[in-house]
Amino acid sequence: MAPRMKEFRVLSTTAILGYGFPEASFRRGLAKKPHLIGADAGSTDPGPYYLGAGKSFTNRAAVKRDLRFMLTAGVRRGIPVVVGTAGGSGARPHVDWCEDIIREIAREEKLTFKMGIIYADVPKARVRRHLKKGEIVPLTCVPPLTGEILEASVNIVCQVGVEPVQKALADGCQVVLGGRMYDPAVFASLPISLGFDPGLALHMGKILECAAIAATPGSGADCAFGTLKKDSFILESLNPARRFTKESTAAHTLYEKSDPYHLPGPGGELDLTGCSFTELPGGRVEVRGSKHVETERYWVKLEGVRRVGFRTIAVAGTRDPIMIREIDGILAGVRSQVKEILKAESVSGRIFFHVYGKDGVMGALEPEKCVRGHELGIVIEAVGPTQDDADAVCSLTRSTLLHYGYPGRISTAGNLALPFSPSDARMGEVFEFSLYHLMPVVRPEDFPTRIVTVRGGKETK
Repeated sequence: MAPRMKEFRVLSTTAILGYGFPEASFRRGLAKKPHLIGADAGSTDPGPYYLGAGKSFTNRAAVKRDLRFMLTAGVRRGIPVVVGTAGGSGARPHVDWCEDIIREIAREEKLTFKMGIIYADVPKARVRRHLKKGEIVPLTCVPPLTGEILEASVNIVCQVGVEPVQKALADGCQVVLGGRMYDPAVFASLPISLGFDPGLALHMGKILECAAIAATPGSGADCAFGTLKKDSFILESLNPARRFTKESTAAHTLYEKSDPYHLPGPGGELDLTGCSFTELPGGRVEVRGSKHVETERYWVKLEGVRRVGFRTIAVAGTRDPIMIREIDGILAGVRSQVKEILKAESVSGRIFFHVYGKDGVMGALEPEKCVRGHELGIVIEAVGPTQDDADAVCSLTRSTLLHYGYPGRISTAGNLALPFSPSDARMGEVFEFSLYHLMPVVRPEDFPTRIVTVRGGKETK
């Protein structure tokens, strides 16, 4: 169907809720009279811990600061506010955490609004049914899901698409708080329901979910503005220090994607093979040719984690050129010696060395094999079934490395510079991703949604 309006304007506040943005940028965005204020609040980038622990990786005060700007402006001006992947990972504990902040702001600012809360949690029983039918498909480089792994997993969520958001907005919600969500859905749901092209809306949302990262110089802590038209969309910075260029905009298509031309999502994929990027005056870029191709079945991505133990780390460094030269053999010797002691004492645990200045970033994939630096940073990581086990493994490994003898060693006072006392730091529970698979859904709009009226922070029926 044809769009009901000539253009749809979107204010994206920040790359992740809690990253912040300049108030001046936000005010410039409001002056352009947006039809939607949105923010993607999460990501899997910080790793599996936050999903497993039910905690946010962003600071509560920072999230509240960003939400206060969005809610007060949106509610008082009648502009819908949409937040996706609440709390960073989008499981029920994260959504509840973010809802509490919203209610706190409503009390303080005396705001009244209708709010839709979308939950993206997937019961194990539902996954189990699809697993038995052979309908759980692993993503690239992910092993097949087993019943044992499923039972060990916690906080299973899926990336919901545009449909639950559209339903909440159609029910009159002024604020939509979503669990785990396909990032572009935050910005694309409403314009698609108004008749705008899904390919253009989702592609614009894919860029706006990172706010000003696609500008130059890019920043995740600044606002960006998108204007969706019948056959194109225009992106612009709201900060005079930044501008969109065709290079920066096109390059963002590579962001977190192995294929810049085909970007899969719930129910289909973005086909960007026919895209064009045109620079306009004022540091703006116009994009054309984005298409959305629906898949035969509607698939969503599952995310879940399982607990694998507890972690303790120690940070150290060395400037001894002889130790640097012999580092691989030294670490292998330390690992062997520690394992023998642990075996004799019936202590379980795994040891990892992260050697910065050698291959601490890429590990075995590091192509540069020769160490040319004058110093190395060594992170000793110990993972055990209990925190006490992890502590014991880390302590033993650190002390063994500290006084380990190696060929050519001159000083016997100690091999490591330890910057902190105490030297060992407890890192708590360790999780790993156990579900990173696709699952089909029949009715993508039917995710549990709670609609409430908030009056000064109090819920009314």
